[in-house]
Amino acid sequence: MTDSPLDAAGLRRRTRRFLAEHPPGSTDRLDFLRARFDAGLAWVHYPEGLGGLGAPRSLQAVVDDELQAANAPDNDPRRIGIGLGMAAPTILRYGTEEQKRRYLRPLWTGEELWCQLFSEPGAGSDLAALGTRAERDGDDWVVDGQKVWTSSAHLARWAILIARTDPDVPKHRGITYFICDMTDPGVEVRPLRQITGEAEFNEVFLTGVRIPDSRRLGEVGDGWRVAQTTLMNERVSIGGTALPREGGMIGKVAQTWRERPDLRTHDLHQRLLRLWVEAEVVRLTGERLRQQLAAGQPGPEGSAMKLAFARLNQEISGLEVELRGAEGLLYDDWTMRRPERVDFTGRDAGYRYLRAKGNSIEGGTSEILLNIVAERVLGLPPEPRTDKDVAWKDLAR
Repeated sequence: MTDSPLDAAGLRRRTRRFLAEHPPGSTDRLDFLRARFDAGLAWVHYPEGLGGLGAPRSLQAVVDDELQAANAPDNDPRRIGIGLGMAAPTILRYGTEEQKRRYLRPLWTGEELWCQLFSEPGAGSDLAALGTRAERDGDDWVVDGQKVWTSSAHLARWAILIARTDPDVPKHRGITYFICDMTDPGVEVRPLRQITGEAEFNEVFLTGVRIPDSRRLGEVGDGWRVAQTTLMNERVSIGGTALPREGGMIGKVAQTWRERPDLRTHDLHQRLLRLWVEAEVVRLTGERLRQQLAAGQPGPEGSAMKLAFARLNQEISGLEVELRGAEGLLYDDWTMRRPERVDFTGRDAGYRYLRAKGNSIEGGTSEILLNIVAERVLGLPPEPRTDKDVAWKDLAR
């Protein structure tokens, strides 16, 4: 009987045969991941030859269940989340065939890390006001500017970058999207120490950085539209992560509640019940969103998920600190570390409380996401925008 990769039974047979040919216990981890990509079992909804089989996205769970049952190694998705959740879908949609084949495999296996060069000191919430310039010089673009809040820039080989290529048109129309090599001359990465004491974020200075035109994604001047694919996927990857019941931070608080009856009060009990229900509603809504994604691209619904994620994380971490009392204020890890990933559940309550403050900023501020939900989901009138038809060079800065 031949396998049919487009149905669950055929995909399950294909995965089991792959495991028989590449036993997880005796196959080098990187060799296993490369072979999995080449077999089309990395992300099954991607095209054949690019880590997928052209199968429905919903069937990825069939592959993942078989691999998990076999104790197969994964690609450490939290470590490479920017590549998986932002760069890959953008490259798939707008990249040339050569770009897809060059970048997607080492991105998925984790051999090459990615970062995101979008925000700037004067262009965060109003990202389209960015001032980093890219000027054409033969077959290259020469880039000068500064980016900020760049997670993992100190580790990344590649960056997704947007820069202004035409200052004479309104701000949304003069932007172009590039892939930047973080090892090139002129790229300088400096750490930004956060409230947690760590420096997972960075500021990045670009001085005369030459980027070949072959590393441009999309058309010249069409970078804002390309960036929307990145941003929509980013919000889903932040707010729509698959979790089991009591997964994430609500599970840590519930565990403390059960194990420490001496800490309980009636008021905290009522707040815990409310947040538990809200966390479960958000979890199930995220599951519905992922089912919708099986049939299309992310939409503005991802902004609502990211909004809920940020608010819940901040409220839950605040409740946990109150529940633990004086011990909740302890934070023993005040060091200038340069972590490879954010860990909300493997650290102490003090870290969770401090790190959650950034959830309403990263991936789009809550204020901007509220506007997106209001305008694109609820159909409310947009806020007045006086700069919509003004050339970027004429804007007040």
